[in-house]
Formats: sequence, C-alpha cells, structure tokens
Amino acid sequence: MLQRIGSLSLILILAGNALAQPRLEFRRMIAHWTDYAHPDYLDFVGEAQPEVVQVGFYGAHFWSLAHTPQYKGYPAHFPVRGLDECGDWFKDLNGKLHKKNVKVVGHFNVEFLVGDPESKDGPRGFFKFYRELWDEKMLGPRPVKDPLDLLEKNLDGTPIVSKSYSIGGMKEYWGCLNNPHWRKVLKAWTKVGIERGVDGYVANYFYRHNCLCEHCQAKFRAHLKDRYQPADLKKQFEIDNLDKHKFTEIGGWHNPKESTPFKREMLRFSQISCKDAFDEVFVKYGRSLKKDLILAQWNHLGNFSAINGDERCMLPKELWGKDEDYAWYSTGDHASYTDFTKDHYGEGTLQARYLRGAFDNKPFTLGKYENTRIRTAIAELAANGGAPMGFYTIFKDPLARKEITRYYQFLAKHDSLYRASRPAGEVLLLFPRSRVHEGDVAAVEMFRQTGKILLDTHVLFDVLPDDLLTPEFRKRYGQIIDVTKPPVELPGNISRFKAPKTVRVALDHTAAKDALVLHFVNYAREDKAPNRGKGIIDEKPLAVKGVEVDLALPNGMRAGKVEWLTPEVPNGRVLDAKSVDGRLRLTTPEFLVYGVVRIAP
Repeated sequence: MLQRIGSLSLILILAGNALAQPRLEFRRMIAHWTDYAHPDYLDFVGEAQPEVVQVGFYGAHFWSLAHTPQYKGYPAHFPVRGLDECGDWFKDLNGKLHKKNVKVVGHFNVEFLVGDPESKDGPRGFFKFYRELWDEKMLGPRPVKDPLDLLEKNLDGTPIVSKSYSIGGMKEYWGCLNNPHWRKVLKAWTKVGIERGVDGYVANYFYRHNCLCEHCQAKFRAHLKDRYQPADLKKQFEIDNLDKHKFTEIGGWHNPKESTPFKREMLRFSQISCKDAFDEVFVKYGRSLKKDLILAQWNHLGNFSAINGDERCMLPKELWGKDEDYAWYSTGDHASYTDFTKDHYGEGTLQARYLRGAFDNKPFTLGKYENTRIRTAIAELAANGGAPMGFYTIFKDPLARKEITRYYQFLAKHDSLYRASRPAGEVLLLFPRSRVHEGDVAAVEMFRQTGKILLDTHVLFDVLPDDLLTPEFRKRYGQIIDVTKPPVELPGNISRFKAPKTVRVALDHTAAKDALVLHFVNYAREDKAPNRGKGIIDEKPLAVKGVEVDLALPNGMRAGKVEWLTPEVPNGRVLDAKSVDGRLRLTTPEFLVYGVVRIAP
C-alpha cells in the first residue's frame, strides 16, 4: 500500500505552524495518455495492483482541446467532447480508481497552448476557451481580458508561435510562467482538478523559450542583481546600467558548443523561474487546498543531455526536486532499442542510479516509450530503486498484460524488499553536476563511459551528483570515482560476479535493515530480435544459465538464510550458499530477465 513514511533521516521541520510533508513511498505505478477509456483499463488496474496511476488531464491540454473536434486525437485522446462533459468523466474515473485503492496523479501541461486567436470560425482551441467558455463560477474571474497578454513574447511584443504539431491546423503558443496573470490561470485549473478528485499532479512542458516580455525582463534583471555586483556585470557581460538594460535574448537550452557564461546564466534563470512557478502554483497554492497533494515534474534526461536538454541541469542543489514527491524523467530514443554489436542494451540503469542519488532515494520512474522490452523496463527500475514503469503501460495486448501483471504482483508480494530500500553499493561514481554548471559537458561524456565500464564489469556502485558529496558519503564507500580527476584503482576486496556483460547487478538494504538484496537484470535477447516490434512477443529474452557470486558482506554481518526469487517462478527457493571470511559465495539458478537474492543476517 502506498504510504507516507517518516524516518530519522526525514525529521519533520517546524515551519510556522505547519509540519513538512512526510515522505511518500511507492514502487509500482502506471501511466497513460491514451487507452484509459478502454473497457479493460479498470480491470487491468485491479489485476496489476499499481499504487499510483498517472491518468487524466487538468492543464493546458484539457482546456485547449477537450471542446474541439480534435478531442479524440493526440496528445490526450479525450474520451468525450466538451469541457464539462470531459471534466465529469475524469471525476467519475478518479472515483472508480480510488475504490481500487490507488492514488490518481493527473497530467498538467503548464504552458503549451493549442489554438488560434482568430480564424474564419472565430477563436479556436485555448483562445475560444478563454474568450467564450471560461466559467467564472468554476474558475473565478479572468485574470486579464485579452489572452494574448498571457503569452511568451518576442522583442517586438508579438507572441512566440510555432506549428510543430498543427493539431486541427491550429498553431502553438506558450503561456509565460513569469507572468503573474498566467500563474492565476494555472491556479484556477489546479483548484478544479483537486475538486475533481485528483490526489496530485505531474506537471510538464517546463520549456522556457526566449521570452522577452516585460515580466521576464524584470525578473531577469532581479536575478542578475541578486547574483552580481554592477562592476561584475559590466566586466563579464558588458551591462552598464542593469535597471535600464533591455535584453534582446533571455534564452534557455542551447548548443553546448556555443555556450558562454551569459547563455548559461540565462539558462539558470530560465530553470529557476520555472521552479519558482511550480512552487507558487502547486507547492504553495495547491497544497493550501489539499495538504497531501502529490507533486512531480515530467522532465527529460535522454543519455544525460545537458545544457541542450534536461529541464533541471542548471538548478542549484538547494532547488533540485525540492518539495516534490517523485521524479519522472524520459530517456527518449537512447534507451528504447538494443544494438548488441555496439554493446548497446537500450537501458536506463545509469540514469536510474543518478536519479536515485540526486533525489535522495525518493520514488522516481523513467519514461522509456517501450512496448517491446516490457519485462526489462520493469526490472531495471525495480532493481535500481525506481517505480516501474514509464509511459503507456500496455494492457490491450494479452501477453503484455499477463507479464506486466506477473511482474507487478511479484513486486507487491515482496514489497518489503523494495519499499524505501537504500542502495548499498561498494563504489560511488560522482556525476559532474558542478562541471555542467560551468559548461563542461565533456565531463558528462567521461561519466557515461566510466559508468558503462562499471556496469559491464559488474561493480556494485551507486551514483551521486558531486555537489551533494559529504563526509558521511565518503565514509560509506570503499572508493569514490570523480571523472574529472585522475583514474583510481578499485579496492581489491570488492564483490565479484561471473556473468555475461548483458547482466546488470545492484545491491540494496531493505528499509528495515533485515536483509541485503542482490538484483540481477538480464538484457540479452535472441539474435535479430526486432526493436519496436509487434509488442512483447518480440522481446525474445535469452535466459542466463546462472551467475557466480562472490559477495563481500558488510562489516560484522553474518549471512543467514539466502533465498532466490524471480517473477517467472511462483515460489522462491533457498540457495546453497557458503559464507567464508566475510564473503558469501553462491551460484544463482537460471533466470530469464530478473532475479533477486535475499540475504538475511
């Protein structure tokens, strides 16, 4: 069951008369932007037993499109047309999901608007909603009369506009997150969703563009004034009089090869201002309406893209994930295919370990857009502290539904091994976040290469951003690897595993400290197994005959009962393991994709 758990590491801090939110813990979730109106959806939820479901729309997607002829299509695939009709439908769905003992987190697009201010048919999309369909009894008064006053703007005052999707032939606009009137719109939408029964929101589209409106100009001046003295502004950025300076660029993501200190300062400002909007709308206002409102952001990591990707790559550590309950990061195309000729396993293991360390072991997931290698997508998150699984949990395919249900019920059955577990690696690999803030993306490439070597050689390692390293972390690990410094040798007494390179190994402590948990994830597939095939039928995993384990036990631990668990076998089995001189030696049975060794003290 989903819980909010307090612990010694999460001391409740008195803030006025309010206490900080206790930590939310969960390890099973599903997410859908489509097919959630299918007759089998609720039955699937009952079978798979997720703790959290991401479903439904409460932000700009909803208010831009639910009333249009395009309501059935991308992105939200609404089940019925009409703002009231669709809103009532989501309210009814939320009630049915609550009866299945799951929490409902709604998708909330914070700025991406679809519509036309004028057309031969009048305003369309968002603009028709704002001008003609805004319900003041539900939403309160309109913050401004003209919706164009809410938008991101070019230097000449015209709205920033694109036509990348052309949904119904309509253009795309962007609400300005630094505009206080736009934040009022977001708050009105937040309130309606809570009234319709959501337990929380995952907010997305935190892409601040080169908006040069009066609000962004003023806030960027304040940002620079807070960080630089006038002499430094003149010396570094050629700004003589900040109060009167009018910026012709306040950009966000950019090509790392073209990065400059000032471009990175713009990016830092963009990401801080997006976080500020998130906090004002959801953390402060949303939780004033519902104190236990679950909050997350939908962001993008890819293969550790930085400066030209990752919505939080320049955030200071004090703001990264602050007051958020879980993290969602898309891995994009990088993790959605295998190429064994290049030792590419289409995995998110390194990304998962980075998020686990960066987010202080809070729940997270990876969006992999994976409809073929479903078992590995679930297994790699389960093995690395995450909550399976990402986008579009397939249930209309009977075989996929069977395996998802099998794996989720396995996680539920052995919940004590997963919930609030903590990594127990022997080596710590530092992610060079401080170097990213300086524009050094070459350090990220070194991190990727080093992580790949450690994974291939089955080293038990964890990941932590370098700006979070403390003396306590230094004491915990036998070796710390900083890719920006000369190479170091690994300790000779670390654990060793004899396994194919396609197997990944991880080690956890259970929350109760009553067991060590070894996780094994196998990415091997049959030759010529297709990527993005017909579905799970094309996953075609190749079983591992067994893994030889020589595990260095933590100081003072004596191994007791040693069990083998795998989703493909209903009941576990006790393993013949030998404990000699502080090391545990055993050989795992054959397994298909995922296997677990539970070691009791």
